[in-house]
Amino acid sequence: MEFVKAFDKLNVIVKFILTFFFGWFIGGIYRILKGRVIWGILWLLTVGLCGIGILIDLITVILHNKYKFLL
Repeated sequence: MEFVKAFDKLNVIVKFILTFFFGWFIGGIYRILKGRVIWGILWLLTVGLCGIGILIDLITVILHNKYKFLL
């Protein structure tokens, strides 16, 4: 859970850059640690739902400064 707390406290620009380059990995691990294990594993295996999920995460990082669980 330390990863989740640390990631939530990051600056918007840093989160955007990390999500842009490593979004499939960070998004998957983040979802697993938040208790959404099936979505996290699916996220990791499909590389962020073939990029569509990463775009959603990028938009939510810009608008809300945190990941939302739309997927």
